[in-house]
Amino acid sequence: MTDYNEYENSQLENLCVDIEVAVGDRDCGTITIEFWPSAAPTTVRNFLRYASEGFYDGKNFHRVISGFMIQGGCPLGTGTGSGDYGMIPGEFNSDKQYTHCRGVISMARSQDPNSASCQFFICHGDADFLDNQYAAFGAMIDGDSALDAVAAVQTTGAENSTPVEKCTIKKMSVREKATA
Repeated sequence: MTDYNEYENSQLENLCVDIEVAVGDRDCGTITIEFWPSAAPTTVRNFLRYASEGFYDGKNFHRVISGFMIQGGCPLGTGTGSGDYGMIPGEFNSDKQYTHCRGVISMARSQDPNSASCQFFICHGDADFLDNQYAAFGAMIDGDSALDAVAAVQTTGAENSTPVEKCTIKKMSVREKATA
């Protein structure tokens, strides 16, 4: 198993994660995320550890709000679960270079700013009101159609954010970014 704590930030910048997604029984493609370790180094390392261990494989996007975000990574599938490694400190940033806009990945948390664990969300629309409150730690570099497919799912529930169809993270793979 790779220990990302031993990686320098420059090495983390050369990594990406491919997130294969499905809605119902339909493959929807892959969302590829690159990382911002200069903005949130602990958060990047935490996410990479879970992704490389296969923790996210088979988990759902349990919360979907079209035009806002898709949230997943809960081991319980409800938004109430945490991962095996406990909570990480909030790494919030007001630098507009790391603003919450379409395609940005950020950590989900409770009311406690230091309660992020394994759950994350990917912005489907611009959400700069989250800046300096949630840890944005990377951005989508490919996969618009896959993001849109999950965000387009019909929803229900009190917040109208519970997908009617299962939205699955089929697999996450960590790899080095392709060089030009």
